[in-house]
Amino acid sequence: MTSSTSMSDSPERLLVVDLASTSRNWALKPEGEAVIRAAAPRGWGVRFVRAATTSDGDGSQAPSDEALAAIAQAEAYFGFGISRALFLAAPRLRWVHSATAGMGGLLFPEMVASDALLTNSAGVHGPPIAESVLAGVMHFLRGLDVAVDQQRAGTWSKSFFVSGESPLREVADCRVLVIGAGGIGSEVATRFSALGATCVGVRRRPEQGVPPGFARVVGPDAIDAELPGADVVVVAAPATGGTHGLLGAARLDLLPANAIVVNVARGTLVDEAALVERLRAGRLRGAVLDVFAEEPLAPSSPLWQLRSALLTPHVSAVSPLRFWPRQLTLFADNWSRYVRGEPLRNLVDKHAGY
Repeated sequence: MTSSTSMSDSPERLLVVDLASTSRNWALKPEGEAVIRAAAPRGWGVRFVRAATTSDGDGSQAPSDEALAAIAQAEAYFGFGISRALFLAAPRLRWVHSATAGMGGLLFPEMVASDALLTNSAGVHGPPIAESVLAGVMHFLRGLDVAVDQQRAGTWSKSFFVSGESPLREVADCRVLVIGAGGIGSEVATRFSALGATCVGVRRRPEQGVPPGFARVVGPDAIDAELPGADVVVVAAPATGGTHGLLGAARLDLLPANAIVVNVARGTLVDEAALVERLRAGRLRGAVLDVFAEEPLAPSSPLWQLRSALLTPHVSAVSPLRFWPRQLTLFADNWSRYVRGEPLRNLVDKHAGY
């Protein structure tokens, strides 16, 4: 199939939309195309790329020939990130909006050095990711891991649940440390605090204030002081040079016994080998992991065999009914802002990495 173009008064400015995903839940639907066409400012045209692209990366995938041809005259691009090859084929490009939250694959040298504006979709993914975090944590707080094992074995036993040493807790008993108090982190904190938990956030600039859901926020230099009191630690920070290996062996050892570790950021932020060691030793109650150092996770990974590890294949953001309404509302608002020369929402600091 070939790309289709929607015109607005013989446009001199062009938006290329590259959202024909190979995944049905991520693919832009015809009604979504209609929303974009309706939002087009005067003097703009829209070209929809029909060649399917992958939607589980952040710009590292190879572009289609159709996308390469379409972007040559584009001023704006809306896709699942943008690859270096696609960016270099677009000399007129001034704004890239990514339907993903992660920025790792987009921050190649030419992008960082350019004047092109880059926006992402971190807040769009916040609600489903936060609910995935809550579900995973409650899996361990309420002993569902043990219940599932007993069900499969046909065993009726209350000993784990009623013994004096049972690790069962209510959410309200927990102190939750969220490393990364941005859009996703705030959604996590809002849900936990609604159930009575005390949430502390870590953000690069705590002087910017306390986002919704948090009792307080601290800077990265306070992580070591906060970990010993954290029953749950949620890693939701962006992947940058400064956050690589952020939760390593030494910091895992600062956590109290029966703590729960959650990673919905990127796999490189947590030392997987150190985490496996502590799970095997029973040092931690459990780990909820949606991201991994290498994806797909290798069949040989010891994580597969650990009952205390709850694994999902980087799908915590999936929300078939609500993703596109949120995404298109954000994009349409930003498109209008871009045309008027106003500050964009979710503008990425290309040097900071988020």
